[in-house]
Amino acid sequence: MWRIEKINAEALERVNYDRYLLSEAVARRVEELLEGAKPLVELPKPKELMQPTEIALLEIAKGALKVREVK
Repeated sequence: MWRIEKINAEALERVNYDRYLLSEAVARRVEELLEGAKPLVELPKPKELMQPTEIALLEIAKGALKVREVK
């Protein structure tokens, strides 16, 4: 079952609970998705029914999108 709270928790764990880093990564990926990038994971429901932020969080949670801190 699709639960955004669970996906958010998994994505947050992937970035060592750094909320700022997660929000920056999601924002950058959303821009890419809005410009036409294809999702990097299989979506649990049709793309048309998902928000770009949900897709970005799912990609991070599943490890398909690696997030690192830029120095």
